[in-house]
Amino acid sequence: MVRILETVVCSAKPGNEARLERMLSSRVEFRNRQDGCVRSWYAKSSDDDYLFIFQSVFDNRESMKLISEQSQQKLDTTDGGVQSCLIGPPLVGIFDIEIDIFTGS
Repeated sequence: MVRILETVVCSAKPGNEARLERMLSSRVEFRNRQDGCVRSWYAKSSDDDYLFIFQSVFDNRESMKLISEQSQQKLDTTDGGVQSCLIGPPLVGIFDIEIDIFTGS
């Protein structure tokens, strides 16, 4: 079974790294509560305080699109969106992954 992995790599503006981390955390929590999201997480670089990775695995592209739109409508309207904390545009990649990487089969 194929799932969709969304990967976002972004850099915070100096002085905005704590705010960006809080915003990413809220988006992870939101996505993890939605049907169609298998798992979402973020991490801060071990050697660059400004660099973050944000990843989510979705059941399919339709779930990814719907959950992303819901996140924008519910979270971006209240906190201004993560773009306000970024030094430039994020690097975004969408990948097809085989589900057996999670199950070991």
